[in-house]
Amino acid sequence: MASCLPEKLDWSAPTFMVDHSMCSTEVPTGNKAVFRETSLSGHESHVPRFYPMVCIINFLCFSSEVLEAIENVIEDVLKSLAQKKAPVLTVANRSDWRNIEFKDSVGLQMIPRCTTKQIRSDCPRSAQKFALILKVLSMIYKMVQSNAYATKRDIYYSDTQLFGSQSVVDNIINDISCMLKIPRRSLHILSTTKGFVAGNLSYTEEDGTKVNCTCSATAVTVPSNVQGIKNLISHAKFVLIVEKDATFQRLLDDDFCNKLSPCIMITGRGVPDLNTRLLVRKLWDSLQIPIFTLMDADPHGVEIMCIYKYGSVSMSFEAHHLTVPSIKWLGLLPSDLVRLNICKDVLIPFTKQDQNKLASIQKRPYIACQPMWKKELEIMAASKLKAEIQVLTSLSPDYLSRVYLPNKLRFGGWL
Repeated sequence: MASCLPEKLDWSAPTFMVDHSMCSTEVPTGNKAVFRETSLSGHESHVPRFYPMVCIINFLCFSSEVLEAIENVIEDVLKSLAQKKAPVLTVANRSDWRNIEFKDSVGLQMIPRCTTKQIRSDCPRSAQKFALILKVLSMIYKMVQSNAYATKRDIYYSDTQLFGSQSVVDNIINDISCMLKIPRRSLHILSTTKGFVAGNLSYTEEDGTKVNCTCSATAVTVPSNVQGIKNLISHAKFVLIVEKDATFQRLLDDDFCNKLSPCIMITGRGVPDLNTRLLVRKLWDSLQIPIFTLMDADPHGVEIMCIYKYGSVSMSFEAHHLTVPSIKWLGLLPSDLVRLNICKDVLIPFTKQDQNKLASIQKRPYIACQPMWKKELEIMAASKLKAEIQVLTSLSPDYLSRVYLPNKLRFGGWL
């Protein structure tokens, strides 16, 4: 396998010390200003209070762009009303594969001239969504004006009866971000973080908090503002993305981050949240070290891996900030189940949903560019069996950290 795969890891790779701060902190005394920032709930948000003057200027300039973009939308609504026409909002159809193109260097990205859908104020099916979009735009406008931040959860709980569900809020925010062509963070909306990071990594958060994952016996929560972290320092030779929290914790207990070689481990605890994906991308941009995925050998695990590597259809408009096409599939490979002679009694039969998910993945444009992946998916389809990573414990309790991963990394057993 190794002969047709990327080169093996260079364990002698240098230490990385990267300062990716948004602006220089070396400014004369007195050139700093204080910003008190609050969320919708009135609590202080996790954003910096001390900015160099150049950052203040950049903030004000970009804030005015955000405000102008929102004002343009409202102006169009008012013009329609003045002409006695029903106002209409036009948003990109984010769920339509016809609006997506695949590029090796980026992944799935939205095409410039994509199909759109209209959210009409005079249509019973869309009138409520029209009103909710204007409501959220109003909230964003006030937050940008006052330099306040809120999570999607904050917005939902500001009026649960009005919004109905968290998914409604999430969808509206993504539509607004896509419509305005402005990243969610710049709209002053923070994502709730569920991911963890551990291993040979330290950095400074935007508010000056120093985080050292290396010294921690437990994992550290992925920061809520990944773009703002700086002074990133690491001796890691690779990054390992782990699908499930249980596997992540087991590897942490086995001290995997230090036993084989210094590394960084990350888990999105299933389908990754935005901040976890942003952190993976930042580590790639900053450290330029190999990134591997450890997923269940099932369609759901493959889907999650594809989100990290190539992105998702719904967030394709932000692909350039989220995807890492160089990610490698380390395991659990369907062919590993055969190679390791895993007993079929510990494997799980496919459900109809599994079959449909796998068939969908096999049709995606990036699979054609990955012949080795294609073979693995064919093995999975033919067996109609899936396996969780924990299946390796049938060989021995610590087989994953003691044998499987070390051999994979030493001998280039990735795709």
